[in-house]
Amino acid sequence: MTKFKVAFQSFVIIAFIIAFLTNCESNSVEKEVKTNEKLTKKEEKVSIEKIEEGIKSYIDKTTAKAGGTFRIKDDSLDLDLRLVRVHTEYLSHLGPGSYFACVDLADEKGDIYDVDFFLEGTADSMDVVRTNIHKLNGRPFYTWKQNKEDKTWYRVPIEDAGDELLGVIEGKDEFEFYYQVELPEIDGEGEVWIPIAESNDFQEVELLAVNSPVKEQYITDDQFGNKALYLKLNKTHSGEPIHLSYHVQRKEKKPYLADAEEDLKQYLGSNTLIPVGERFKKIALEAIGNKTKDDPLIKARALYDYVIDNMKYIKNEEGSYGTGDAVYACDAQSGNCSEFHSYFIALARSVDIPARFAIGASIPSDRDEGGINGYHCWAEFFAEGKWWPVDISEANKYTALATYYFGHHGANRVELSKGRDIKFNPGPASGAINFLAYPVLEIDGFVVRPKTTFTFERKVTS
Repeated sequence: MTKFKVAFQSFVIIAFIIAFLTNCESNSVEKEVKTNEKLTKKEEKVSIEKIEEGIKSYIDKTTAKAGGTFRIKDDSLDLDLRLVRVHTEYLSHLGPGSYFACVDLADEKGDIYDVDFFLEGTADSMDVVRTNIHKLNGRPFYTWKQNKEDKTWYRVPIEDAGDELLGVIEGKDEFEFYYQVELPEIDGEGEVWIPIAESNDFQEVELLAVNSPVKEQYITDDQFGNKALYLKLNKTHSGEPIHLSYHVQRKEKKPYLADAEEDLKQYLGSNTLIPVGERFKKIALEAIGNKTKDDPLIKARALYDYVIDNMKYIKNEEGSYGTGDAVYACDAQSGNCSEFHSYFIALARSVDIPARFAIGASIPSDRDEGGINGYHCWAEFFAEGKWWPVDISEANKYTALATYYFGHHGANRVELSKGRDIKFNPGPASGAINFLAYPVLEIDGFVVRPKTTFTFERKVTS
């Protein structure tokens, strides 16, 4: 039996599979992964930074040998790729001398392949022993499911996977959510704005603890009612952590009645990165076609389908996605959840359908603890006296759930803020906040991006 297979029979591997079930799985264990509680106590502990260094070094060396691209071959694909990013939130020490990395690589057309790497070796010398292509432009080729009797895991083709394996928990969910910020070096006067999740009709939120290097101050914006933790910082706070812990009980969201006093006009106008005008109106009318000119619900579904059919979920060049720029989305026909929903909102508003934006985190549905792959955002539109929730980027990834996500959001998410161009007092020198999920940190008036991670632990009931 090889060293690689022995490593995969350890208890740590089970923990890993649980932690990364929906994001970066491997088919390296085709049939099952068994539990073995006997681990070597004297094994070398390799830091996450060393694993990241190891995978980047391997890709760099392999790319140099191949003349500038990283080649991956399997039964049906022969790809020349380049490194886009290493998912640091999923780097993992699997067991004695065995490690995992999940990497995004792009081809010359801009398509993004999510590739799982399994490595062996020491902190200073790692070799890749297996690679598997898991996703193309965010769409997975397979997922994993656990046999509850013997606790083993097996691959499931996407077409055979149920909603829970595809990211949806219906009904209710309950979990603790942890928001962690690591402050960088502060060589001047600093200010930071961090969203504070609050209770609403679909989530009951309790802020369990706030660990901050300075006394907390809370502020609220007048337009949307978002709450933020506001801190004034100086050089003595360099490198300090900020931790927020929540207990969340969340309900599945379905179409719900609008507040009778709600001002719908604010959801028809332009935002800085969501303009409304003739360009988007023309596209929207072409997408709607002759389906109907009068029924906003049918019109909204036509726009929803149009965005799904014409956008690719791609996180490509740094800085070119993730701002929720509807013009960029229209031009590039790609982006992450912020582009998908900003594009939809611009189209909807341009044909007089009120639509709005919200952002938070999506809690993995098929594991009960671990890391979260950053923020997630979504939208709602108004029709027939109700707000209809949509999640177009998830519908784009999982076409089997396209009908579900038109009018539903799973219970496994937490909302951190809503709206765009958010104005606080005091507010950032850089102006209104585009949207608020990660901290907005300014040092002497210049925006700095601190390292931010989300993790969770589900409250499992018997």
